[in-house]
Amino acid sequence: MALFRSLADPARLAIVSRLAEGEVRVVDLTRQLGLAQSTVSKHLACLRDCRLVDDRAEGRQSYYRLTRPELLELLRSAEFLLAETGEAVALCPVYGDPVATELSAS
Repeated sequence: MALFRSLADPARLAIVSRLAEGEVRVVDLTRQLGLAQSTVSKHLACLRDCRLVDDRAEGRQSYYRLTRPELLELLRSAEFLLAETGEAVALCPVYGDPVATELSAS
């Protein structure tokens, strides 16, 4: 479950999606995703701690890459599953929209 929690943040998922295209520097991620450098660095550190991302130094630059290509297959499978189930997951009273869950609990 920790794997899915680590990917639940939209910024981390966007970073993983970008890294699926190949190595990238933090400065490039900040431009492409419109996020602050500190935010990108924080998310990369999280993904690195999960061993999903690694980096290599080249001069003063660090290039980040995915360490587990299986992750892309997992994400493709999840997208397929969500497409097949429609809005069932989003409407689930236990795991769906947090606002809807709070309202139904009231």
